[in-house]
Amino acid sequence: MTDEITKVSIVVSKGSLEGIYPALIMANGARAEGMEANLFFTFFGLDAVHKGRAEHVKVATVGNPGLHLATLVGGLPGVSSVMTHYLDRKMAKLDIPPIPEFIEMIADTGAGLYGCKASCDLFELTKDDLVDQVKDIITVGEFFAMSAGGQIIFT
Repeated sequence: MTDEITKVSIVVSKGSLEGIYPALIMANGARAEGMEANLFFTFFGLDAVHKGRAEHVKVATVGNPGLHLATLVGGLPGVSSVMTHYLDRKMAKLDIPPIPEFIEMIADTGAGLYGCKASCDLFELTKDDLVDQVKDIITVGEFFAMSAGGQIIFT
């Protein structure tokens, strides 16, 4: 007999396409399977829900071994923008929405989106700086209490 997963809490800590999209895809998949899903945006992951930054998230080309050849030239000016544009086009062909649209879509399914209080304090952000879909800015303790009985995934 296997235990059925009924709740996932996903920590989003990276502010790059390859750090944000896996969390959004997992949260969307969890909601599609009828699971409760909560996203906790911390450190640079806050860029995904920051009103001024969510539309400007790029691929991290420096130090990203998954880019193979692009890693060799990743530090050159413009490479990150080129790779981001390339991946945006590929994702659009697969009907994967841009981050702001994906955030709205996931929130509309009932997923909870939360900012990390410590990170918001560190970066001097308030709830007004974050997209409307963010329910609240909460502490790590509140996040753990909310996550009790479920799986925690860190991206």
